[in-house]
Amino acid sequence: MILIRPAAIVLALTIAGSLGSGALGQRRSNRDWPAPTPPTLQPVTAESRAAAITEGVKLLLAKQEADEASGAIALWPYEGVYRVRGEIPVGYRVGGTSITCLALLQAPGLADDADRQAALGRSARFVVDAIKHPLMDPGYDGGYDVRGWGYTYGLKFLLAYRTALKVPDDLAVGVEDAIQFYIHGIEQTEIPKAGGWNYARPAGKEKVAPPSPFMTGPTLEALYEAHAAGYDVDAKVVSRALDALDAARTPSGSYVYSGSAGRGEPTPGSVGRMLSAETALYLAGRSDQTRLRGAIDAFLVHWPWLDQRRQKNGTHEGPYGVAPYYYYYAHLAAARAIEMLPAMERGEYRRRYAEVLFATREEDGSWNDRVFPRSSAFGTSMAMLSLMAPETKAPARWTVENSKVEAGE
Repeated sequence: MILIRPAAIVLALTIAGSLGSGALGQRRSNRDWPAPTPPTLQPVTAESRAAAITEGVKLLLAKQEADEASGAIALWPYEGVYRVRGEIPVGYRVGGTSITCLALLQAPGLADDADRQAALGRSARFVVDAIKHPLMDPGYDGGYDVRGWGYTYGLKFLLAYRTALKVPDDLAVGVEDAIQFYIHGIEQTEIPKAGGWNYARPAGKEKVAPPSPFMTGPTLEALYEAHAAGYDVDAKVVSRALDALDAARTPSGSYVYSGSAGRGEPTPGSVGRMLSAETALYLAGRSDQTRLRGAIDAFLVHWPWLDQRRQKNGTHEGPYGVAPYYYYYAHLAAARAIEMLPAMERGEYRRRYAEVLFATREEDGSWNDRVFPRSSAFGTSMAMLSLMAPETKAPARWTVENSKVEAGE
């Protein structure tokens, strides 16, 4: 989904090692690449959707892993090429675990599922204890920075957890402290002056990267949810991030990978961040259903270009610089955007979306956009969340009144 820039290539190579022979060979015109052949689409019944969610719960519970620090079976770590001292970074462990927990919280039957409740309780303790990890500290000044994924999805999970289940008495204070920590972490790590967030940055506190719509959209939504739950959120941080998203949109409606839109950006590689950014802007009253619909249509037309990169080695490769980990991210963003359209339009979009999603389901009932077996927990969770989108509570909104009150006007 990204047009790779030379500086980004250097940074990625420094961090992750070789990305594969195709990463540096993007001199070819987009027109020179063969058109993708998409998987065959088949109708998806309501029964198939419901069964996929039920099977997904079983798959996810079977994949929960041990936390090396405590020994508790508590994690669903997201796995990618990036490592810290040879290990999956804590931001990916917190973020991946929290995304899976969100899927398990929303799946039907939670109240009568003691095993699932126990699994969620163990994960909640891990996400709470993770705030003590030195690499989750907002003052960390290293390079490639995935703490933000832990802040954003750890916050989303704990907010949902305290609503869906009774928090154990011995964890109640910890949950509240962690929620405050994650809000503070998000606010403290915004990009100075420009606003928004980006996980791909050079090392050093004084060095910054331009804001990334891919990261800024979900992070804003976590802040909206925290504010709606009664927590203090810095309105100026929200406003600057919204301005950053506005600045990243091109005249065609696509979004640049990072920074401001100084030129055009090909739509096929932009569809995931288009959906995420328009959703965050829409929930703040700064986009509309026309733009949302356009982003959904772009996804349905261009998703085969994303599919070319599913379960492939490397990261940002041609023709549109798409990384495999944008795949189910874009799918969930599409499913959520559909639910913000007028009610009369949703049925047909849901049908078309489900056909696209089920076309890439694995034989064991999971979904996985990476070459790493562990990351099927992430893909399956994103797929489940997208299938449950029609029944999910409407996301929190950020209003002009919120901004004025929080800013003390």
